Amino acid sequence: MTETDAPDPADLPAEIRENVPTWDDEYFDRVSDRLMYSYDLERDYSVRGHRFPMYAELRMQNQKQFLHPALNYADHETREHVFARRAGEPTVADLEAFVDLGHDLADDWIDADEEHYETNFTFVLVADEIPDSVASFVEEFRDRTLLKYGYYGRYEVNLVVVAPDDEDGVASQEADVLQAFALWGDVESPDEGFFSRFAKRFWT
Repeated sequence: MTETDAPDPADLPAEIRENVPTWDDEYFDRVSDRLMYSYDLERDYSVRGHRFPMYAELRMQNQKQFLHPALNYADHETREHVFARRAGEPTVADLEAFVDLGHDLADDWIDADEEHYETNFTFVLVADEIPDSVASFVEEFRDRTLLKYGYYGRYEVNLVVVAPDDEDGVASQEADVLQAFALWGDVESPDEGFFSRFAKRFWT
């Protein structure tokens, strides 16, 4: 997604636009213009002693029907929680701390039952520059946990680091949301958008 093909926020219904916060930070405000179509957004979100200027939540539910909508079965729910903050000069230790936070939030927030399909905790650090050690750690990172051997679904911790001034970004293997934070549009783009890729993992 590039700036030229991004949807125009003015096209959204007024009741939706009114519920989207604005940020004093121009970068986060521009990112929100991309996320607002699929995510609920909050400013200045705090959890377990960590403060994030931007928090976004995506919810999707898959419901199969038999002959009539009232006769449904195999309800599955997936969510993604995105936490974004500025980091200046990020370190691998910073990323490891967010991985631990992701696991703590999974313990607190996930209702592990047959209807739970997938929950993703994605942490985005907005940096002045991306050190080689951080880029290497993020590129190789993958952390997926099965709940009750997968019977109660799974959750995944994802990492993204972007350096807007350098037009540089790196993401762990399943962190599709990088496309929303790469405002310059020069990261490697998949054949389909990150929203549809995320949905495909849920619907198929």
